[in-house]
Amino acid sequence: MKKVVFVVSGGDLGDPAFLRKQAATAAPAAVICADGGARHLDAAGIIPGLIVGDMDSLDAQRQAYYEARGCRIVRHPRRKDETDTELALHEAFRMEPAEVWVWGALGHRVDHALANISLLVQGKQKGIEVKLIDEWCEVFLIDRRTVLEGEAGQTVSLFPFAGQAAGVTLTGFEFSLTNAVMEIGRPYGVSNRLMAQQGIIEVDSGRLLAVRYFRPGVFPGEATG
Repeated sequence: MKKVVFVVSGGDLGDPAFLRKQAATAAPAAVICADGGARHLDAAGIIPGLIVGDMDSLDAQRQAYYEARGCRIVRHPRRKDETDTELALHEAFRMEPAEVWVWGALGHRVDHALANISLLVQGKQKGIEVKLIDEWCEVFLIDRRTVLEGEAGQTVSLFPFAGQAAGVTLTGFEFSLTNAVMEIGRPYGVSNRLMAQQGIIEVDSGRLLAVRYFRPGVFPGEATG
C-alpha cells in the first residue's frame, strides 16, 4: 500500500464522514493539521499527530485538548511568508510519502483556494503526488502519462497550468484529443467525461491542472440527495 499523509487545512471540509471513510481506507501514516484545520477533526473522530501554524485560528483550550492526547504542536510566528497549509505540507514532505492528500483546501475563499492549488507544484518538484480533495472532487497536476481510474460519467476538467501544455492526448473520454495544445485563455478542456472506468491522459510538455468530480453529473449546490 502506498504511504499516504493527510494534511487538513482550515477551509471548508464538507462532510466529515467522507474524511473518516477515506482515512479508514487509505490508512494515512500521519494526519497533520494546518492551524485551524484541527477544528474539523472532532466531527470526523480523528486525533491529529501534528498541528503546525501560527495558531491564530485555534484557541488555547483546543490546543491544550490535542496536546493532552499526544498531538505535537509546532508554533510559528504570525509574520511569515508561508501559509499554514504550506508549513503543514513541508512537514508532510519530511515523512517521504508517496502521496499527500490535502483536505479543507477548497471552498469559499477563492484566494486561499488559488494559494493551495499553487502548492501542488511543490509536490511535483519533490516527486510526491499531492492532491486537494473534498467530498465532491479532487484537484491535482499532471505532467506525464497518467491513468485515471474512476467511474463512467465522472466529470474531468483539464486546464493548462502556468503556461502552455503540448502533446495532450486523451483516451477513454467523451471528447478525445490527439497531440493537442492547450493554452491559458482557451479553457476547452472543461467538463469532459470518462466513458468507462479508466481514462488515459498524456502530456509531452507543460502541466495540466485536473479537476475530477466523484459523483457523475452531481456538483456542489446541485445535489438532491
